[in-house]
Amino acid sequence: MTAPEAIVFDLDGTLIHSAPDLQAAANVALAALGRPPLDLETTISFIGNGVEKLVERSLKATGQFNESLHADALELFLRYYEQNMTTLTRPYPGVVGNLERLHAAGVALGVCTNKPTGPAIRICEELGLARFFGVIVGAEPNLAKKPDPAPLRGCIAELGATLNRSLYVGDSAVDFQTARNAAVPFRLFTNGYHNGKCEDVAPTDRFSDWAKTDFLMQ
Repeated sequence: MTAPEAIVFDLDGTLIHSAPDLQAAANVALAALGRPPLDLETTISFIGNGVEKLVERSLKATGQFNESLHADALELFLRYYEQNMTTLTRPYPGVVGNLERLHAAGVALGVCTNKPTGPAIRICEELGLARFFGVIVGAEPNLAKKPDPAPLRGCIAELGATLNRSLYVGDSAVDFQTARNAAVPFRLFTNGYHNGKCEDVAPTDRFSDWAKTDFLMQ
């Protein structure tokens, strides 16, 4: 692959280590419902398919589950998370420098995440990342989420790039399947949250250190 026209990134577990804030929000909701807390490792294993799924998995891991409980827990989760999106969340080391180099090189950059659009934009703004991105695509009610290819394809189209000349960077099997479904080349960040196995990702398409990775050298 030649140098990409556009690079699109997943957010949680790829650009940012957000699990501590997600864990805190989940545990506030669980405590309000008389449930035991989750540890960080368990919370990380629940990330990747949107906050609704994270809350559902948190309830199922700590007791009974029904739609009424889910609605209550989700409301509690979101109320807390609204006030604590970047209390503990930070970009991974090397992310900002890498984005600065790509931006200076004129590469179109975007985000495609299963986090709701509003929080995704706000987190990027509060962490100083929004300036790099031409498009931030998040989850919206009644619209398909990853691994459906529609969000990624839409993001790339908004950036004015073609699918085969773009690159999607993520940390999980959900991200890999999204890229595969969209027919977009993929790179795997191996120090993220890894929701599932990604044996089909070639060693040359994996990286563990943002500071040492050059996406323009394929």
